[in-house]
Amino acid sequence: MPSSPQMPWRLVCLSLGILLAVTSGRAQAASGTLTSSQSALWYNTVTLGQSKTLTLTLKNTGNQAVRVSKIYTTNPVFKLPNTSVPFSLNAGASRQFSVTFTPTGTAWVDASLNIFSNASNPVVAVLLRGSGVKATNTTTLSLAASPASLSFGSLQTGSSKSLSVTLKNTGTGSVTISNATLSGSSFTLGGLSLPKTLSAGSSAAFTVTFSPKTGGSASGSIAITSNAPTVNIGLAGTGTTSTALSASPSALSFGSVQTGSSKSLYATLTNTGGSSVTVSKATVSGTGFTVSGLSLPATIQAGSSVTFSVGFAPKSAGSASGSIAITSTAPALTIALSGTGAATGQLAVTPSSLSFGTVTVGSTKSLTGTISASGSSVTVSSAGTSSAEWVLSGVSLPFTVAAGSSKSFTVTFKPQSSGSASGTASFVTSTGSTVSEALSGSGAASGSSTQHSVNLSWKAGSSSVVGYNIYRSTVSGGSYTKLNSALNTATSYVDKTVAAGTTYYYVATAVNSSGAESGYSAVVVAVVPTP
Repeated sequence: MPSSPQMPWRLVCLSLGILLAVTSGRAQAASGTLTSSQSALWYNTVTLGQSKTLTLTLKNTGNQAVRVSKIYTTNPVFKLPNTSVPFSLNAGASRQFSVTFTPTGTAWVDASLNIFSNASNPVVAVLLRGSGVKATNTTTLSLAASPASLSFGSLQTGSSKSLSVTLKNTGTGSVTISNATLSGSSFTLGGLSLPKTLSAGSSAAFTVTFSPKTGGSASGSIAITSNAPTVNIGLAGTGTTSTALSASPSALSFGSVQTGSSKSLYATLTNTGGSSVTVSKATVSGTGFTVSGLSLPATIQAGSSVTFSVGFAPKSAGSASGSIAITSTAPALTIALSGTGAATGQLAVTPSSLSFGTVTVGSTKSLTGTISASGSSVTVSSAGTSSAEWVLSGVSLPFTVAAGSSKSFTVTFKPQSSGSASGTASFVTSTGSTVSEALSGSGAASGSSTQHSVNLSWKAGSSSVVGYNIYRSTVSGGSYTKLNSALNTATSYVDKTVAAGTTYYYVATAVNSSGAESGYSAVVVAVVPTP
């Protein structure tokens, strides 16, 4: 008998006594005899809400068949599943029975299994005993990912794709997710704030993004760490590349370029795709535009660049436009071109000649002139005089004269000996053209020259005039140089700076009390004799 709390022997004896009394009170109808393989079934303790099944074997140990007419248990917590009566057992035959115990409480339950037949022992009793116990608190921790892996398929490099994953607590206890470790440089994880606790049956979703940087297969994984077993989510995807070519700048503007000259700008072709690009042709349209420094065909690797030069050499004045059509294994690319041809600038010197008259050897005399530009701006790269007796000053080389503007300069005559002297003042432009001004004068030995002067006088102006300015030129019509350094308040002026043999042209202006100056007066011509 199993070791367990024992049935009170008094109750056992009482039950057996009743059974024996019944047995002794009946006549033996047959010589067949039934025996049980077990006199008692001990279930010990069974968790409430659960069941336990034990078996026994009933055997006819007599020499005649036995008919079993009834089988039952004395307490419904013990049941006989799949047992039907009546049935017969031949001599020596046996049959197995199952008895299931389903406790309804925690107290010990005693009962019996009674088998009735026409055997020599009409009743066979098997003792039944068991007790229910409360279920222990068993908590399971389990986490599952759906889907268990992510496949992003093929994706263009430079783009991205996101997929969602759901984590579900499939256990009975709370699961706290502490970390999500991601591997694979092309993948990123978002939407999962950690640590995160999931109660039994609850879920949390997050996203995984695939952003391929290069072509080819990519793989990775996410390890979800928690107080449940680690969950691993596989990641896979493929980056695909395309060809792409860009130009910097996308358009070239040359601005204004003088006809007959040229200007160059640079453009760069960059492979912004994921595979190499072969440039086969660069077709230039538009008059005056050219391409150089681009050897074709040229293969540009992904991420690499090629720089070349574009020139603009206008043949005529006016706007010009064009383009460069780049033909390659990438989509077609066009670079716009624009520029303006400017008319060739013309340089002129005024006056065309400077006459210094007679100047004493060892002394100097300075006259001024102007240089002007027309058509377009002109750059003077060099300038000078034909001999040391003439000195050019007042300009700093190189200098540019804008179209319609002028610049003053000074020529100083310093004769080295007596007698006539001649020369030129020359200005050379950046395009190689030259303009010149003729220079003439005469040197006189010291003490041999006669001192000349020109006396000027005029009628007084209105009462508002406070003074006069006197101007002189060696050329009829100007340009004029003011002689007085301070406002002349008299109505006369003596010019003592004249040279023998020179003709001078004089004009005067009136200045009122407000400082306003009148226009030039009528021209007065003075011819200084040769001494």
